[in-house]
Amino acid sequence: MMVQRILGSPVDDQTRCIHYRTPLDVVAIKFRCCRQYYPCHLCHEESAEHAAVMWPADEHDAAAVLCGVCQTELSIRSYLEVDGCPRCGAPFNPGCRLHSYLYFTTETH
Repeated sequence: MMVQRILGSPVDDQTRCIHYRTPLDVVAIKFRCCRQYYPCHLCHEESAEHAAVMWPADEHDAAAVLCGVCQTELSIRSYLEVDGCPRCGAPFNPGCRLHSYLYFTTETH
């Protein structure tokens, strides 16, 4: 298994960052604009030298979410359908769904 490089401001090896670091904050998002993983939208905003681009709904089969516990890459569609990692069982922060519009477009956004 290849360990993904996480850009931005991670604070541990499970993708927690200076902005979101609860025990449940264990995902990183691959941004469509640069195809790089960041722990959160704020890390991308602070570190990338470009504006974020959201994944369109017709690309939700792309592997763009990383479980920081086991390094499994999930498709956007899979991530949006689960409450935790299907491989290792690590629970994901349910509050992250409140920010999904910053990363992924849907039919309503």
